[in-house]
Amino acid sequence: EALCTSLWLGYSPVAPGTVGSLPAVLIFILIKLLAPHQFQTLLIAAALAVTCIISIPLGKWAERHWNKKDPRYFVLDEHAGFFVTVLLFGVPSLALTVIWAFVATRVFDIIKPWPASKMEFLPHGWGILVDDLVASLYAAGFLHVHRDRPRPRHDEGRGARKPW
Repeated sequence: EALCTSLWLGYSPVAPGTVGSLPAVLIFILIKLLAPHQFQTLLIAAALAVTCIISIPLGKWAERHWNKKDPRYFVLDEHAGFFVTVLLFGVPSLALTVIWAFVATRVFDIIKPWPASKMEFLPHGWGILVDDLVASLYAAGFLHVHRDRPRPRHDEGRGARKPW
């Protein structure tokens, strides 16, 4: 139960998915700050793989335990979603990467655009995980589109690009 709820953070009465995904953010920050640069992507991918591998059987268990499809207390899928987003999106600023990836991942997980919404119906814990992975692909795509979009600078008028 501790793993499923991300050390019981998934029991938060307000935004359990958001609160429960905070340990994934911490893991990402620790990897970026402590791991040698050449191993960071590999370590984030490993964190994603481990999270996915344990989410399937634990997701199936959680559905039986809480007698509900994709129970709100189960938040390991939020970790996987965040790891997908940060694997696919980043800017030189760690703080901006964390903020933008976290917000976009949560927004797209909540709104679940098609086909993410259809993935919830996959059986045996797969639906709990895969809908978040698909939503995170949308989050990363959205961030890439908006990162590369020209924005007006206050001092030079329209069209000048200001770096993140």
